[in-house]
Amino acid sequence: MDLQLRLESVHDGILVSGTVIVSIHGECSRCLDPIDYDLPVDVQELFMFDASPVGDEDIEDEQVYEVRDEEIDLEPMLRDAVLTQLPFQPVCRADCPGLCAQCGARLEDDPDHHHEVLDPRWSALEGLLNSADQGSDTSDQTTETREER
Repeated sequence: MDLQLRLESVHDGILVSGTVIVSIHGECSRCLDPIDYDLPVDVQELFMFDASPVGDEDIEDEQVYEVRDEEIDLEPMLRDAVLTQLPFQPVCRADCPGLCAQCGARLEDDPDHHHEVLDPRWSALEGLLNSADQGSDTSDQTTETREER
């Protein structure tokens, strides 16, 4: 982790601003290949001297960072800043084809990979089609004989 931070003393506390560069290690959500990259995150947070000012009870809803014993703990602020910048579903590249949903084959290795999917609702009609094909041979003969009469 590389920190480039500026600490400023302001009226209410200490303003921390700058850039944090974090090394990210994970896996692609589509093809499960490992992913390693650096993520720059801009941060700007105020560490308050007095975290509970009089008459402001609505502050409970917000995350407030405090100066305690003349020290500030950067870890919660950095964790919150980095976690909000991480992608929900990281991918190795934008056009990653991923894995086959049926057999798990890598689609990048075999771009023509496919499975013939038959809808079970049509299976009864397929049986009718097969019987119609067999019946059409006899109906043609019947039709021809009728035409001959």
